[in-house]
Amino acid sequence: MDEFEKLLEAERVSVERFVRFRLNSKVDADDVLQEVFLAACQKFPQIKNKSSFKAWLISIARNKCYDYFRKKAKQLEMPIDEITQSELADGRYGVSVVATVRETFSLLCTKDKQILYLYFWQELPQAEIAKQLNIPVGTVKSRLHTAKHNFKTKYPYRTEGWKGESTMKKLPELIPEYKIEASSEAPFSVKWEELMGWFLIPKLGEKLSWGMYDIPSRKCSHVYDMQVTGKARVHGIEGVELTAREASYSNKNEVINRTFVAQLTDTHCRYLATLRNDGDVRNYITFLDGDDFMLNWGFGEDNCGKETNLSVKGDIQRIGNSVTSVSKDFLLDIVGRYTVTIGGKSYDTVCVMDIETYNCGVVSEQFLDRDGKTILWRRYNRDDWAIERYQKPWSEQLPENDRLIVNGTTYVHWYDCITDHIL
Repeated sequence: MDEFEKLLEAERVSVERFVRFRLNSKVDADDVLQEVFLAACQKFPQIKNKSSFKAWLISIARNKCYDYFRKKAKQLEMPIDEITQSELADGRYGVSVVATVRETFSLLCTKDKQILYLYFWQELPQAEIAKQLNIPVGTVKSRLHTAKHNFKTKYPYRTEGWKGESTMKKLPELIPEYKIEASSEAPFSVKWEELMGWFLIPKLGEKLSWGMYDIPSRKCSHVYDMQVTGKARVHGIEGVELTAREASYSNKNEVINRTFVAQLTDTHCRYLATLRNDGDVRNYITFLDGDDFMLNWGFGEDNCGKETNLSVKGDIQRIGNSVTSVSKDFLLDIVGRYTVTIGGKSYDTVCVMDIETYNCGVVSEQFLDRDGKTILWRRYNRDDWAIERYQKPWSEQLPENDRLIVNGTTYVHWYDCITDHIL
């Protein structure tokens, strides 16, 4: 294997993720990747610093993606007035507000539509837009500024991040008593836009508090105050930045501040990056950073994320506390309909189970109402999970806690989470 092949093999996964994040069509992405690898092979003798191979390869991939969008626009010869909802759904504004975006877009003049379409949906750099429209870059900047201002004045929803002007609801020290009753009615489909594991919807203006409660003591161990702080972009992919303030319930001085970037579309919700403090260094880890990112934050094939439009697939079957599933890398499914009564209120919910999707040996139950909001989340550990650390199985550590039998293996209920949605 020569030097180029060795370097390419080391970075192949990163460049594949970069291209597949930007192109929805797998066939088109495969074609673009072939062009990237061919161009890299031909230009490899020109690279002077081999330590910058990854950045050099990503720059080739970025240019090939630009070429793809230029060719696509030329082939379609699509007038701006005929942009369909699917094209808008693929763009940077995200599909969670696609209908409103499309309606607002239709109110703009042709010049504003044109410049916004090229910049946001075709994702062309300003220099390329200047070439395509045969105008100076300065004119592009001026027109873009005017178009964004015109869009903002017509857009009916707030576009600034939450400034902390309202106080988060205080979570109780003990989780309210609750009862979970299976329903004979068929499970309903649900739009679930929350971030997996963190409960916040990654949209501008969203905020949330949630707590983690030990079982069987029912005491709150940690509280998380979360908010979306603004727009963010990772490797050219548009998302939103959100912060999480984690505090010990018993000692409010024990605080950890976290920062993520996430993206919501009409079909998926996914993480793009996370900020980790390594001593005095702020370490940004993104979807291109392999296992450092994917093992904790990656969900779905090529980190496409978890689905937002949920209905029963049949991948996971549940009867009482007995669970069986198909053999699949990403196991997430609705397993039944339940009435959850908590704090004196009753909620009609579906139970979404995931089996070891983000942590080997961990299963969870998530009860969602019709609005896709979490009413109750419960974690179960496989009986031998982290046994090297805890020295004995969970059935001995927590003998009174509930059990699930998943494909013949025992899992033990560990802790619960509730959000301020139910308060």
